[in-house]
Amino acid sequence: MAEIDKTEKITINVGLVDLGEIDLLVDEGFFANRTDFIRTAIRRQLESRAGAVKDTVARRTLALGTQHYTRGDLEKLQAEGQTVELRVLGLGSIANDVSPDLALATISSVEVLGAFRAPRAVKEALAARTI
Repeated sequence: MAEIDKTEKITINVGLVDLGEIDLLVDEGFFANRTDFIRTAIRRQLESRAGAVKDTVARRTLALGTQHYTRGDLEKLQAEGQTVELRVLGLGSIANDVSPDLALATISSVEVLGAFRAPRAVKEALAARTI
């Protein structure tokens, strides 16, 4: 998977004084740019709460990282009469060649904390099953 596929763009609003302080730190060479500052701040916050994240992931039985289902994966489940819960903290994805009918037949629920990538029709079909 390409590196660009492993990131998600977000938009935030920052107060003008905070933004000025960020720009000052960038100008003084503490950070390469605003994005570098924001990523560093996010990582520090996540590190300081790593124990809580780990405990919650275990309690909620979430996969950590990436969980991807191909058409072959889902067709195998369907042939076996089984379903799956897509539960992930990170990236949950369904291949572009998966039909809405196949997804409905094999995916009982979707809980993704992070990004969920799937064909639009599949997302729409699974909307009622998405937490």
